[in-house]
Amino acid sequence: MDIHSALLTPEELKIRDEVREFAKTVPAQLLQKMDREEIEFPYEFDREVSKRNLIGLRFPKKYGGRGMKWTCEIAALEEIAVLGTALACQYSLPSIVGEAINVFGSEEQKQKFLKPTLEGKLICAEALTEPRGGSDFFGCTTKARKDGNNYILTGAKRFIVGGKGADYFLVYVKTAPEAEPHKSISVMLVERDRGVKVETVFGLLGARGGGTARISFNEVKIPKENLVGPENGGALIFDRMMIPERLTSAAGSVGGARAAIEVAARYSMRRKAFGKVIRKFQAVSFKVADSLAKIDAARGLVYTAARVVDSGMTARRIVSEAKKFATEAAWEVVNNAMQIMGGIGYTNVYPIERALRDARLSMIWTGTNEIMSALIQHEYYQELEDDLKKVRDVEKDAVNAELELEKVYD
Repeated sequence: MDIHSALLTPEELKIRDEVREFAKTVPAQLLQKMDREEIEFPYEFDREVSKRNLIGLRFPKKYGGRGMKWTCEIAALEEIAVLGTALACQYSLPSIVGEAINVFGSEEQKQKFLKPTLEGKLICAEALTEPRGGSDFFGCTTKARKDGNNYILTGAKRFIVGGKGADYFLVYVKTAPEAEPHKSISVMLVERDRGVKVETVFGLLGARGGGTARISFNEVKIPKENLVGPENGGALIFDRMMIPERLTSAAGSVGGARAAIEVAARYSMRRKAFGKVIRKFQAVSFKVADSLAKIDAARGLVYTAARVVDSGMTARRIVSEAKKFATEAAWEVVNNAMQIMGGIGYTNVYPIERALRDARLSMIWTGTNEIMSALIQHEYYQELEDDLKKVRDVEKDAVNAELELEKVYD
């Protein structure tokens, strides 16, 4: 049963199948070398996926995209994600960085940065997280001061996925340190060859080989033309950027989870114990059933979130729900897969241990899942009073609902 046939248009299904066929051609040796950290950045993958015009599917055709919707892009990402988190993230970066340029950038920036990125001529990365903190975005200390027609940039960012291979970075900087936090940040496009120092200073549990780096700026001169959106308008851009960051994290988690349970289910059809294949044991088959239900539920929420974004409606809450639910579901599914396979699943004879290491990251990046929970409940409470005016007040359905003296709130 291909659930996607009910979720996608025929054109979207065709593109999904293109991506699926591409994923089948990616050499296993590439993934192995990345996990062994013998490859610093997957240039080979980047070239191939760009050559097939499969990145940035939702951007306008005039910039190199295919003019599709978010639903098409997340279907494509699910297929890429079976290759692991590092390549799924590399695939997502043009969509993430491209969102800022496409929505807030000038036409000159779109021609100079977005178009060649979608054509595979430039590699991009997003520089948001700093050594002093991750989720405390508005507390950033990387600064840019005005100097005539330029900005002088000083500071550092870390955990920059794709940083080792990037030709340019989308950087969030403090341009008004004296202002209130939400009016103090700007966003700039910073080319690597302007003097950006890029280095690897840590090893990663998973998502290896994707070029994660620490980058620093020491009096780097940036022309004012590289400012994205208005000066000190970074809060608006950041708010918008949470959509592609979290939606791609969610979709990637669905693909990673699906791949893990497929490996475990095939194993359970061949592995024998006590005279029969282990899929015949309820302890195993129910783990498969639970995993499939979680994957399908996550996929349904991710597609719903994508449709909300495509419709132009406010989407912060549902996108955050999709990121939280899908990443946590993936973690549970990969653990189920390892449990089904037993000891051999804990070795690198199968890719489940790598999937487990990869899955752990998804609950941390693009805003921890605790941040997702904080945002979800905050927006829910803001919406609650208006929502209750539109639906039945079920509080009055209690048998003794009229006993108002018993409803004590102080």
